[in-house]
Amino acid sequence: MNYRVLGKTGLKVSEVGLGGLFVSSAGASREEGCRAVRRALELGVNYVDTAPTYRDSEEVLGEALQGVPQPYILSTKLGGRPQPFEPQNKAHLRESVKTSLKLLKRDTIDILMIHEPDRPGQYDWFTDWESFHGPVCDVLEALKTEGIIRFTGLGGTTAYTLPPIIATGRYDVVLTAFNYSLLWQEAVYAVLPEAIRQGVGIVIGSPLQQGALARRYDDEIEQGAAWLSPPRRGQYKRLYTLLDDLGMSLPELAMRFVLSNPAISTVLSGVRSVAEIEENLRFAAAGPLSREILDRIQAIAAMVPFRPFEEPSGLPFNRVYKGPGGAR
Repeated sequence: MNYRVLGKTGLKVSEVGLGGLFVSSAGASREEGCRAVRRALELGVNYVDTAPTYRDSEEVLGEALQGVPQPYILSTKLGGRPQPFEPQNKAHLRESVKTSLKLLKRDTIDILMIHEPDRPGQYDWFTDWESFHGPVCDVLEALKTEGIIRFTGLGGTTAYTLPPIIATGRYDVVLTAFNYSLLWQEAVYAVLPEAIRQGVGIVIGSPLQQGALARRYDDEIEQGAAWLSPPRRGQYKRLYTLLDDLGMSLPELAMRFVLSNPAISTVLSGVRSVAEIEENLRFAAAGPLSREILDRIQAIAAMVPFRPFEEPSGLPFNRVYKGPGGAR
């Protein structure tokens, strides 16, 4: 396992981390998820990410991590509880942290993030949206002083609303998802440059775009799904041609692409099964992609530099599509 410095935190984190979004609570799946978490730590993974809104991820991880001998760095987020949750209520913010600690079976949290501060429709975190200040900032600083958390962070998905929040200099880590992968690279315009300027550690979530880059969908690409814009369709065809030329799987290319950027501290891997985490660690062990391959990827990415307006954030392969927001 290779390790990278997580920005100004100075922490050394495994270049592949664990993303807790899809740790399952259902029967054998829960048991397999726990085994996958423990196996990942045995193989050198030391960064674990979760959140209160990731279903019962905190509870499952609390069980999986109980008694493990390997040291690890834990990141979770604010939000989602108590219900109804008021993001500008200091008592609610502290209750969120208290519940996370209980479920995770921890006394402290290494990194506590504001969840989606860049999407006020989700949580209206700030009282002042020009300075991006609110009660949450005061609570985070107090929790640091009390030794309950070590570092603060931001977990977001937007390419242009997130950077000015990073620019306040209040945060140590940023988790950005759905905007830095083989075909979706909006983060390179502002998120990554601002994080680098501020010395913020960069965590990449969803390198496989929640399945859109997890496997090939040749039939749907060839036939032209209803949601698929002509430029995106052509881009996918070019990407699949590159895979054929390289003799490489799509998830391997996707993981190694992200890890080829030295500014990235860690990229999150799903932990549905032992096989999934072992496969992703094999991809990482293969090392960065060559300059020639990276140049070919960039030429393909440039075909669709920005998302088409009607394109859903989660591409609805193998689902019925009824217009923007209508996939099921």
